[in-house]
Amino acid sequence: MENFESVLPVTDEMLSFDKFKEGVLNDYYIVCLSRETSLLGRKEVLTGKAKFGIFGDGKEVAQVAMAKFFKPGDWRSGYYRDQTFMYAIGVGKPKQYFAQLYADPSLEREPHSMGRQMNSHYTSRNIDANGDFLDLVQIKNIATDMAPTAGQMPRSLGLAFASKKFRNVNELKQFNSLSDNGNEVCFCTIGDASTSEGHFWETINAAGVLQVPLVIFVWDDGYGISVPREYQTTKVPFQKR
Repeated sequence: MENFESVLPVTDEMLSFDKFKEGVLNDYYIVCLSRETSLLGRKEVLTGKAKFGIFGDGKEVAQVAMAKFFKPGDWRSGYYRDQTFMYAIGVGKPKQYFAQLYADPSLEREPHSMGRQMNSHYTSRNIDANGDFLDLVQIKNIATDMAPTAGQMPRSLGLAFASKKFRNVNELKQFNSLSDNGNEVCFCTIGDASTSEGHFWETINAAGVLQVPLVIFVWDDGYGISVPREYQTTKVPFQKR
């Protein structure tokens, strides 16, 4: 416990035992909630109630830790296994996850894509009902997830490069609802299998050359399940790779 404070985000409030305990229990709850979401979602696919599922089990603890450093104004540009992170920052909910799984077209029940995308594809709104930009500095921003592997990498670079421009270009400083003087960071997530894509290495190289605020998290790749129609009414054995 002697070195514990040095690895926590800096806050103005002293860490008490009760607050530490409360934080640990809350983190554990999120981890268990996300794992049960994955298990139930997989069951729904394997029993034929849903046609395709993408799950994030195995990444829960790391994503809860990642979420602790994600601040309002920051951007996440990730992929389809970040459900635990979304639960941890309060943007995603299990009910919305299953609404996506069943392609529910309701905006209220499935606010991320109204059933247009596969499950675990998230987004946050950037504009209001009148088409005006929201105050992006005050919200946790989620760039719309895309299915093509490594497709989020070039976009992540662009978001991070935008932060650098907001910091260095005087003409952009007037848009203080879009950027806090370039202090926001882009959090990018990707599966280890997709690091073989050229987009990944090109983005790494460009981020180093441009010196932009980009943080990249590489998760151990999971799995999706698609069950052939002829097997959807029977029990199909499943074994993790």
